[in-house]
Amino acid sequence: MPSRAPIPTAMLAAFLIGCATEPSLEEPGPLAGADLSILFIGNSLTYANFLPDLVQTVAEASGRTLARRVHAWPNYSLEDHWQEGAEAVVLDARAEFVVLQQGPSSLPANQVHLATWATTFAPAVREAGGEPALFMVWPERSRTEAFDAVRDSYQAAAEAADALFIPAGEAWREVWRQDAEIELYGPDGFHPDPLGSIVAALTIYAVLSGDDVRDLPDVLEPTSPGLPSITLPSGTGALVREAVHRTVTAWPAR
Repeated sequence: MPSRAPIPTAMLAAFLIGCATEPSLEEPGPLAGADLSILFIGNSLTYANFLPDLVQTVAEASGRTLARRVHAWPNYSLEDHWQEGAEAVVLDARAEFVVLQQGPSSLPANQVHLATWATTFAPAVREAGGEPALFMVWPERSRTEAFDAVRDSYQAAAEAADALFIPAGEAWREVWRQDAEIELYGPDGFHPDPLGSIVAALTIYAVLSGDDVRDLPDVLEPTSPGLPSITLPSGTGALVREAVHRTVTAWPAR
């Protein structure tokens, strides 16, 4: 069995993102008092580069407040989370959105597995007053031919659960259509590098808020202490924001 460890607290080290302090221990209880509230449930593709913090930075730079909680562990599937008590986490958080993520899930058996457990989570999410959302990720660099299968898997799971579809993996592809030299994978060829996480964060925010991310500046500064700032070169920033906008337009949440 793979080892289970809590979310890493190492500093994010990259020129694109300002350093973040170690995240504080998240208290239980309803996520309330903000314009948006999100519970993230996933694995290392969710917590790499502090993705939930990046989503909060984007929200705050857009003039919104965001309350979020992260329930993410290495190598976990949605089934693992459910079997270890995630239903209670969902009911406790009472988030407006619950963002669900597991691996690429491109193989036929894994597609069935993703849809099965997305539909298992959905009633609890709705009982807690929220809406489920499926965060499409990406295949390994060595399997880029599987992008269509990853998208189809997450889209089918979203349809089965009557959930929102967040096409982050498709946003990666749209960035590459504009500039094939832009790097989004990290050194291991699977986890995202900082820019890959920024593209995902912008996509998540665009879907859940309905805001047009093209209106954002190249420098995104949070209002809450301890969150990372995001700084993109002007050409890259405009390209990424346009790519995200095109993606969420081409692949509607429902």
